[in-house]
This record gives sequence, structure tokens and C-alpha cells, in this order.
Amino acid sequence: MGRNLKDYIVIGLKGMAMGAADVVPGVSGGTIAFISGIYEELLESISNVNFKLLKTLKSEGIKAAWKQVNGSFLLALFVGVFISIISLAKTIKWLLENEPVLLWSFFFGLVLASIIYIGKQVERWSAKIIFLFILGILFGYLITVIPSTNVGEINYFFLIFAGAIASCAMILPGISGSYILLLIGVYPIVMTAITHKDYKIIGAIGLGVIVGLLSFSKLLKWLFTNYKNEMLIVLTGIMLGSLNKVWPWKETVSTYLDSHGVTKPLLEQSVSPFSFEGDPKLMMAVVLSVVGFGLILLMEKLAVKKE
Repeated sequence: MGRNLKDYIVIGLKGMAMGAADVVPGVSGGTIAFISGIYEELLESISNVNFKLLKTLKSEGIKAAWKQVNGSFLLALFVGVFISIISLAKTIKWLLENEPVLLWSFFFGLVLASIIYIGKQVERWSAKIIFLFILGILFGYLITVIPSTNVGEINYFFLIFAGAIASCAMILPGISGSYILLLIGVYPIVMTAITHKDYKIIGAIGLGVIVGLLSFSKLLKWLFTNYKNEMLIVLTGIMLGSLNKVWPWKETVSTYLDSHGVTKPLLEQSVSPFSFEGDPKLMMAVVLSVVGFGLILLMEKLAVKKE
């Protein structure tokens, strides 16, 4: 497929939109890829990174291998993703520390609308689908009430695993990678690591993302092709059950000391804004939730127009 510099700049901009989505819990980079019309090409390109590629490299050289994997497309896309993640991480970290209620309110609106967006794509309802939906809700809620990993002692193997699981969101429209990181308790660590250039943590997560993309791309493509309905309903259930995680008003139940000796929340529980200790910022919180909700509706309309 013949592309010029302008085409690759546009692909880079789409990558930046995917990167922004991957930083924000609630919106999937896969959803952005789907809406912007590069989803199938992305899946196909990632699927081509396999043992056949090594054979091509050995027998025909770098140029043939680069063409086989659609290298220029992937390079432009992932450069955009990288730029977006690096530039947004500092802002997200600052908001997490200084305006958590307002940030979580925005995320809550995004996730709530995403649940409706994904749920609407379920085509057939049956006893089996309802059972999977309930299982998804229970699993999603369970994740939110178990303590996050104690990051005073960083487990790099766990970070590699977290990156691998989160990378699935780049392939599958639905739940976002950052939301998975949030659910398993490493989202703030990753944002801090990117801001402070902690290359050990970034490297562990990055290695996990690469392993995940290469390992799961074919499996996810097959599942999405053959069990799309089941996958969509499980994703919807998990996101609905885990809404508790992004509820803006929380109180700390237990704490831990991080690697710098700073006391941070380990286990939190959701509370009413009216019994929240401190300023609940209710009006602004509602406004930001509506803005987050509206963003997903806007993206849905764009997707419908593209179809």
C-alpha cells in the first residue's frame, strides 16, 4: 500500500489518540483504533510478527521483513503512542495527587459510557450470556475490593505480567490497558515511573507489553472472531462490577509505606460525597463526569459515521 509522508503523519496522530486513551482509565486504545479506521490493519500487522518473519529476514533481508510486518505503519503508530503517553503522564500524576476527586469523576463518566457502548454491541441474549454477564460483574467487583499490590517492594515479574495483560487493550476494543493497571494496583506506579524516568519499571512494563502483544494478538483475534458476543458481555460485566474502583469519593481503610518512606493508601472504600472528609467538589465532579460520558458518546457517533 503506497503511502506518503502526510499519510504517516496522520497515522502518528491516530497513534497519539490511542496513547492518550491508553493513559486514561476507561477508554481503550483498541476502541480509538476501531473508530479511526486502522483496527484491522493493526491486528494484521501485529499478527505478522512471528517465526515466518524470521525466515523472511534470513532468506530475503531486512527490507522484505519490514514490508511483511508493515513496519512503517507500526513505527508511525507507536511513535505517536509513545509521544502521547510521555506528555500526558506528568499531568495525570499531578491530578492524581492534587485533584483526585475531579480526576476520578472524569474517569467515572468515561467508564460508565464505555459500559453502555460495549453492552450495546452484544447482539444475542441467552441464559449463557446472562450467566457470563453476572460472572463478569462478580469478578469485576472482586478485583476492586482486594488490596492493591504493596508497591513498597516492587516485583518486576508482576510488572511484566501487568504489562502483558494491559497490552491486550491495544488489540481489543473495550476495556482499557490503564484501567487494567488500575484494577491490579499499579497504575499510579507506572505514571510516577514515566514522570521520573524510572527505566527499570518502564522497561518491565514495556517488556510485558511486547510479550503480551506478540503472545495474545492471534488468540484475541481468534476469540473476537469466533466468540465476539461472549467477549463483549464479559467485558461489559467486568467494567460494571469494577465501577467501584473509579468512584470519586473514597476513605482510606489501610496504608503502606512506599519505597521513599511516604505513607500511601493500600485499601480504600467508596463513600457518599455527603459523608466524604474534605471538599467533595460535587458540582464540578458532576460536570466532569458528564464531560467524560459525552466524550464516549461523541466517539460512538464518529464510529457510526465511519461505518
